Amino acid sequence: MSATGRTPGAPGPTGKAPGTPGPSSNATADPTGDQRRTGALAAAAPASASASTPATATAGAAAPAPTPGGKGKGKRPKRRGLRRLLPTWRMLLGGFITVVLLVIGAFFVGYSLVKIPSANALAMKQANVYLYADGSEIARDGDINRENVTLAQISKDAQHAVLAAEDRDFYTESAVDPVAMLRAGWNTATGKGKQSGSTITQQYVKNYYLGQEQTVTRKVKEFFIAIKLDRSKSKDDILEGYLNTSFFGRNAYGIQAAARAYYGMDAKDLDPARAAYLAALVNAPSEYDVVAHPENKGAAVARWNYVLDGMVKKGWLSASERAGMTFPMPKEATVPTGMSGQRGYIVRAVKDYLDKNDILSEQELAAGGYRITTTLQKSKQDAFVKAVDDQLMSKLDKKNNTVDRYVRAGGAAIDPKTDQVVAMYGGIDYVQQYTNNATRRDFQVGSTFKPFVLASAVQNGSRTQDGRPITPNTVYDGTNKRPVRGWTGYYAPENEDQHSYGNITVREATDKSVNAVYAQMAVDVGSGKVKDTAIDLGLPTDTPELIGSPSIALGVARASVLDMAQAYATLADHGRHGTYTIIKKITKDGSHVVDLPERAASQAIPREAADTTTSVLRSVVENGTATAAQAAGRPAAGKTGTAEEDTAAWFAGYTPDLATVVSVMGQDPQTAAHKSLYGALGLERINGGGAPAEIWAQFTRDALKGTPVHDFDLQLQAGADKVQPIPGDSTSQTPGAGESSTGDTPGTDATGGQDTQGQQGQDQGQTQGQGQTGGTPGTGTAGTAGDTAGGGTPPTGGTDTGSTGNGGSTPTTGGTDAGGTAGNGGSTPTTGGTDAGGTAGPGGTATGPGTGTGDGNG
Repeated sequence: MSATGRTPGAPGPTGKAPGTPGPSSNATADPTGDQRRTGALAAAAPASASASTPATATAGAAAPAPTPGGKGKGKRPKRRGLRRLLPTWRMLLGGFITVVLLVIGAFFVGYSLVKIPSANALAMKQANVYLYADGSEIARDGDINRENVTLAQISKDAQHAVLAAEDRDFYTESAVDPVAMLRAGWNTATGKGKQSGSTITQQYVKNYYLGQEQTVTRKVKEFFIAIKLDRSKSKDDILEGYLNTSFFGRNAYGIQAAARAYYGMDAKDLDPARAAYLAALVNAPSEYDVVAHPENKGAAVARWNYVLDGMVKKGWLSASERAGMTFPMPKEATVPTGMSGQRGYIVRAVKDYLDKNDILSEQELAAGGYRITTTLQKSKQDAFVKAVDDQLMSKLDKKNNTVDRYVRAGGAAIDPKTDQVVAMYGGIDYVQQYTNNATRRDFQVGSTFKPFVLASAVQNGSRTQDGRPITPNTVYDGTNKRPVRGWTGYYAPENEDQHSYGNITVREATDKSVNAVYAQMAVDVGSGKVKDTAIDLGLPTDTPELIGSPSIALGVARASVLDMAQAYATLADHGRHGTYTIIKKITKDGSHVVDLPERAASQAIPREAADTTTSVLRSVVENGTATAAQAAGRPAAGKTGTAEEDTAAWFAGYTPDLATVVSVMGQDPQTAAHKSLYGALGLERINGGGAPAEIWAQFTRDALKGTPVHDFDLQLQAGADKVQPIPGDSTSQTPGAGESSTGDTPGTDATGGQDTQGQQGQDQGQTQGQGQTGGTPGTGTAGTAGDTAGGGTPPTGGTDTGSTGNGGSTPTTGGTDAGGTAGNGGSTPTTGGTDAGGTAGPGGTATGPGTGTGDGNG
């Protein structure tokens, strides 16, 4: 062994054979510095390392000290030049591991810190949508045009089209796609078009939970929320949410609103071609609207083709079907009309109905998201508007006639079999005239109330003051300003145009709308009972001025047009009444169904009462004040009416299939004060048989066009079709005796002298037109069957001052009876006094004295 402790020829400390060059060829040229320091370190090694041998220069290079065990590792040479600037692989590996650890840590920190927030305010906002019965749209309210629907309410073609446009692997991929994000960023940077790179889940998070701002913070939140959402929601739920929150242009948020805005259809009806265009819009809503920007049609069509091709590649559309498709041009954009025209009136009426019936409050509706299907039928609604325009509005001269500026109109139509409101006219334009003329309750209904008095009389089996049953043929006194009898106060109503009719049947009094007759009939029935019947028929209990007094018969109540339509619908349905409804169905957020009150119809009044009233109202159309209604071309019944001072004119009528009420009203557009309609339309006055009946006729004709014509099936009260004997007629009464069924003394009335209005044979010998004629005194053929008009029975032989002329009476003075012809069943003075009987047509001649008191009607 040599002095160095190595076997000759054995490898040196460097692991190389003697004479082999060292790690660096530069070592042989550097016999200083490092070599000397290495040798010194080797000489200073501990003795315990005796196995180690000091480094010996081989070929001018210093050898490092050997490691224990005879194996050593030389020191790496120092990096020089540019290599000093490059990281070593150790540095790279360490840096990579560090970055990975930091990313993983950041991910877990971010995942734990970022929570799924509540939906943003914009995403929650929806419009309430109001629809006709057939599903066509009436109006929307709310600032955001959005209507959420379920995935089942979106066609499969629409779902696939959006997936083909935005995220074809949505159902198989994770919530985020980093590769796609990088690719989108590269394409955007290189000018290949702006691309988000976000999955549908990420886009939904942006739309629903966050916002549209382009910030790093929002992107980071979007990333983590998307991952969490993907773990808590199904893919179907996420897709549904995305389709309901995406913006499609034309102020349409969500695919349902977009389908309506671009194609006028629901999302469930979208076919592949239309669905592909809507899907294309998501990428650039404003730019791809080919109607607003026809110059961009080429780009829009290219995007449309891209979507369809994607559907074919995914197997959602056959190649053959794809080949035959042409670009589906969307419809013209409609200018938002808001609540103009009839829309506002309808929406207001619906809201009032929902609130009044405790279905939905104003606050609940304000939250949005309700889809309200009404019972209104679009064809009938359009017919109503046209009828009002044709028969009234088009004839006004607001420029030259001040009164024409006051004219308003309101109308409502109800199907009597279902109690559904099928049409409503609220005014010329909700924006111009805010008040809904169909639902307002501030105008008197006038004589349209009279049928309720007759219905109540039949319902209650009422009798006249002398005990005769009230039927269509009961005779009353139609004298103008004749005070009613049987009431504690004084009430002497005027007839229209101050006309006196004398003896007149109920049917004829209805034809001619005689106030004197119906005021007395209300007393005969009992005004409280009349009020009850009106409420039974459908008038609300809180109707203004619906009070128990004789004036109730003349229509001082201030019911709405809709209220009156409901009451007349009850008559049309033979007395069966169910509260009207204007709502067919309500859903919330596309799925939840809102409960509606069950319809409960009942027999409000006996069928005989309703049908007898109908038979009388048919006569009004055939022979009375409403002959204009015959233009409807169908069997009809109805009644005209005029409010006090002619501030409103009404016609309420019905066929077996439709009950409709129309009112023309006068109101100052500046002060809102009620105004008389004298001179409107260039006419002296407007009454119910004019414009209201004409509107009714045109609307009814058009609304029922193409439907079978039905006649009334009526069941009348017993004796309704029989002619009643006239009081004072010698063929029906015992001489000197009244007809009262209450056991009164002949010639007097047990109730204190109440007037039965129209009973002939009363002892004042009213003249009906021809003045006084002499007669031979003799034995009277009939006594009084009626009552005095002045509130009591004048004493026999006294003076009962009356008026002569048309329906006037000649006082009984106790003198000579002049006799006379008093008309059909004319009166015969019975006290031996002077009765200047009048000639009014064929009638009996007084021939002798008798006894009796009261106010005769000749």
